[in-house]
Amino acid sequence: MKIKKRLLWLFLIPVGIASCDGSFLDQTLTSDLNETVVFGDSTYASGFLTNIYTDIGFDTDGDRFGGHNTMSSNGGLQVACDEAEFRASSTITTGMAFATGTVNPVIVTDDAWSTCYKQIRACNTFLKKIGQTPMVENTRQQYIAECKFLRAWYYYILVRHYGGVPVIGDTLYTADDKVNAVRSSYEDCIDYIAGQVNDALSMKVLRPRTSGSTNGRINEGACYGLLSRIYLDAASPLHNNPNGQWGTDETKNLLGYASYDKERWLKSYEASKKVMTMTTGDYRLYEVHADDDNDNAPEPGWGYYAVQIAADFADVTSYEDFKYPYGAYQEIILQKKEPESIRVCDLYCPPSCGGDKYGGYIYWDLAEAFPMADGKAIDDPEGKYYAAYSPVTPKQYRDPRFSNVVTVNNMQQMSAGEKTHMVYTCLGDGATEDAIYSGTPTGVYIKKMVHRGCAGNYFVEPPISRPLIRFAEILLNYAEAVNEYYGPSWTENIGGTEMGAYEALKLIRRRAGIEAGTDGLYGLKANMTQEEMRAAIQLERRLELCFEGFRFYDVRRWMIAEETDNKMMHGLELTHTGTNMNTGYTWRIVDVRKHVFRKSMYFWPIPYNETVKCPELLQNPYYE
Repeated sequence: MKIKKRLLWLFLIPVGIASCDGSFLDQTLTSDLNETVVFGDSTYASGFLTNIYTDIGFDTDGDRFGGHNTMSSNGGLQVACDEAEFRASSTITTGMAFATGTVNPVIVTDDAWSTCYKQIRACNTFLKKIGQTPMVENTRQQYIAECKFLRAWYYYILVRHYGGVPVIGDTLYTADDKVNAVRSSYEDCIDYIAGQVNDALSMKVLRPRTSGSTNGRINEGACYGLLSRIYLDAASPLHNNPNGQWGTDETKNLLGYASYDKERWLKSYEASKKVMTMTTGDYRLYEVHADDDNDNAPEPGWGYYAVQIAADFADVTSYEDFKYPYGAYQEIILQKKEPESIRVCDLYCPPSCGGDKYGGYIYWDLAEAFPMADGKAIDDPEGKYYAAYSPVTPKQYRDPRFSNVVTVNNMQQMSAGEKTHMVYTCLGDGATEDAIYSGTPTGVYIKKMVHRGCAGNYFVEPPISRPLIRFAEILLNYAEAVNEYYGPSWTENIGGTEMGAYEALKLIRRRAGIEAGTDGLYGLKANMTQEEMRAAIQLERRLELCFEGFRFYDVRRWMIAEETDNKMMHGLELTHTGTNMNTGYTWRIVDVRKHVFRKSMYFWPIPYNETVKCPELLQNPYYE
């Protein structure tokens, strides 16, 4: 972490990106140089590739959305689904439009389309010109492999948003060229993306994992991780539908396959297993149950917090019999590099901790979804802690991830250097600026990725580089593919360890700090059917990966968004009476916002200004 240097940062913006650990992103950028100069010098050429990295992960940024035609931020994908409420604003934002069912081609942000095609063109330029750059040949080949992955990554973002998009291959269009704006089929796009990733792998120049100053660069793990993800998407009901294709006759091949094929699940399983069996690289969950910042005080599930801010815990390399040579990076496969900043604190912290309210407010519906410490749902009468649950003290006897995701009333959080500052969201006696209807419309705040030692009103800046692919996702991808292809009870031996859908979920829940129970199932139901296991996996993804950009797309690929995003969202209203802030509360669940989901919203609309320029560019169905 570092002291804030805001004025210095303003002067650094034109020439480079500062990072927290001397990373490759510290290299000089090259936007003001012509191609002849850039590719005639190895340092400039390397900087050109660095420029392509700078937008990686923009689509899942917590402050992605601004007001229409403005630069103001108003949340990200979390406010466009059932995770969080957007900040009240007089401007129309994409998150607001998705939540209210009013999204259309005119008001939707064009950032996915414009940013991805800008970077795809940059990839094509790099791949065409890098051959003339004087440099060590092995370095050149490594850069080419990285660039091929990045090109695939940006195409994946496009396909995730729109379905099939124009694939331009290696073409570099000039102002005089007629651009091919005909959308490729969904199948052709997936094949092209996978082909680019496999080309990068086949070059045999990427490291199994990156570390130190190369954290954030593409490696073999990231390649297999992206394959695991794209094949999981492709196998899911939205694109691989046994009941017929989704969309209109004109667009259905742009949005999915012509027929259902169960083997598509197998491809995701195989790519996931590749990551799980990489002995060189050694990706695994970071399971540490002691708080390193608090003299190793026992804290079940502390590793779940640490991986969100891995740069500050790279030196925590062991816990009991577990050894982690890379510290909290052990679980990180690919991350978005960012300069140290209080921006995450700004987005999510309560007002008394310096939050600016632009990142959204977690819905009580998501907060309630976290199980109790025994892994059982809060309303499961067979749970060990069923009688102990109360919305007044919701963090007691709870899945430890709850306290790392949600800030609730009477919870301690850093403010202006005061570690013992208490946040009060209640009405009545002792009410503060953090209260429901004043600081938050839901009565709770987002806490995930907020550094415990920092605040929006404090002078210490934490690392905010965040995971884009981590091992927990790979385990969940594996579990889902296994359940769909082999079934819930199927197991195999991986490295001397039994593995299957059950085992993958148990590993994630064990790392979370949930109790094993006498049956060793960490609260999971025994002998689940395929449908029950599917629901268990969907819940675990919702909890483990919340606010990482997955939920918005998961509910779409599962085709359950018409249930999850088409209902009333809720908050928690507490009222306090008396002088003792630990007692004297009454509570009620309150309506916050009715979300509306229209059939068209399974995909994003292509921005209006793009379809106007290119009449052959078909709009997605139900947006006309």
